[in-house]
Amino acid sequence: MNDRSERQHWMGVLARTSSHDLDRLWRTAGIAAEYRHLRPPEVGSVMVRGRTGASGAAFNLGEMTVTRCTLRLADGTVGHGYVQGRGKAHAEQAALVDALMQGPKAALMRARILSPLAEAEAARRHARAAKAAATKVDFFTMVRGED
Repeated sequence: MNDRSERQHWMGVLARTSSHDLDRLWRTAGIAAEYRHLRPPEVGSVMVRGRTGASGAAFNLGEMTVTRCTLRLADGTVGHGYVQGRGKAHAEQAALVDALMQGPKAALMRARILSPLAEAEAARRHARAAKAAATKVDFFTMVRGED
């Protein structure tokens, strides 16, 4: 993975995780960082767009509430956090993890926060896929003899 796709991956994991899981891992990690807000957590909305069949013309599906936060560490590193919903603490923690992942604490953050969150996300996806697979119906056509 290059730096950009790696960052997209961890920001996606942070955005999709629950605020409870992120907060629990943050508290147990025991990591402290001095920072100041460039943009304090703020709630807004974004327009979600969709495509029919993933290839048709784009249309406005609806609005979604998001919370964003931008902060700067004492060393000048800037972190961003965007999360679905109104979780200001979630957005702030996501921005803090993003900033710390760009510095010397990246390995520690990956081991104590990002890897457990990614594993939990993979387990949730697997459980959802297994539940959907259990309801799968296979249809077949019998030869009717009219040919």
